[in-house]
Amino acid sequence: MKRALITGITGQDGSYLAELLLSKGYEVHSIVRRVALEDPANRFWRIKHILDRVTLHAASLESYASIFNVVEKVRPDECYHLAAQSFVSYSFEDAFSTLNTNINGTLFLLSAVEKKAPECRFYFAASSEMFGKAKGTPQNEDTPFHPRSPYGISKVAGFDLARNYRESYGLFACNGILFNHESPRRGFEFVTRKITSTVARIKMGIENELRLGNLEAKRDWGFSGDYVKAMWLMLQQNEPDDYVIATNETHSVKEFVDLAFSYAGLDWKDHVVIDERFFRPAEVQLLMGDYSKGKKKLGWKPTVRFEELVKMMVEADLKNGIILRNYR
Repeated sequence: MKRALITGITGQDGSYLAELLLSKGYEVHSIVRRVALEDPANRFWRIKHILDRVTLHAASLESYASIFNVVEKVRPDECYHLAAQSFVSYSFEDAFSTLNTNINGTLFLLSAVEKKAPECRFYFAASSEMFGKAKGTPQNEDTPFHPRSPYGISKVAGFDLARNYRESYGLFACNGILFNHESPRRGFEFVTRKITSTVARIKMGIENELRLGNLEAKRDWGFSGDYVKAMWLMLQQNEPDDYVIATNETHSVKEFVDLAFSYAGLDWKDHVVIDERFFRPAEVQLLMGDYSKGKKKLGWKPTVRFEELVKMMVEADLKNGIILRNYR
């Protein structure tokens, strides 16, 4: 039985990945913060249905000793590093903690794996935000990085760290350059879930307006459940490599808003308010990924289209109305 170690299991991707690995017969372990263990009702809602099938280890990405101890104890065959401060807007508010957690946490985990589980296959969750002010569209594995946020900068550093451990120490380390991927498990702070959950609250008469920033920003949106399959496939190859995972389509925030409101039988123009507070200091206007390499080498392709994704999220939030009544 293969043994996998996941950081970020309580997040959207981590929960889908854990389900996938369990379905394939893996023994699944995860690093979680001690504060999460003390507040399981709120912290573990995405994985509550599989808690009895995974082993959780208290540790912090900011503590090399704790990371080292977990890796030494688990000795994983595969390690998926998903945990990060991943909310781009917050990275502008607190660049110091974003850079510290994301860069040092990646370095600590790579170092521990190289020393205590050198045969372990390592996945790093890179990001399309690394491209930022991209020089070409669509973006692929050869497109130069030009990050426009502290979060994007931290992911470039993590990408280079993983590649360096691959080239310098022979670690089987892969970078997954994943473009935006969403689901009903997305955090409420992210724009897509903010849109769909607020649409549900408006439909229920709890709220009347939705405040957003730049409606013209365009992103390549896919389904998280599809993307975790690509993570797993990367670690099953004969050689480690880096891959762009995307849909090769781009849609604006306005398109997402329009579809979300229309699925609920509402007109977005009656409820959406543009708020300057939600504009980024340095905006990324257009991101679109070319997943040709992943399709050719991994046999991967997205299965959920943009329209299906929006509908899936709206329907889930309308169904979970009781939860949304208490959401702030």
